Amino acid sequence: MPIVDITLIEGRSDEAKARLCAGVTEAVVSAIGAPREAVRVILREVPPQHFAVGGVTKAAVKPPA
Repeated sequence: MPIVDITLIEGRSDEAKARLCAGVTEAVVSAIGAPREAVRVILREVPPQHFAVGGVTKAAVKPPA
């Protein structure tokens, strides 16, 4: 049973997360031939102040204008 664990910064819609789960499931089925019903996808959402790149939290990064 393949398990795919994905960590995301919180804020995406339920619809976007559902599309992600469906797409990842399809990729696993296609890549390794796993039965669709055996694929598990876990989404973990973290607040932007708990996610850093290069020592800078995503909360501290201003989006481009």
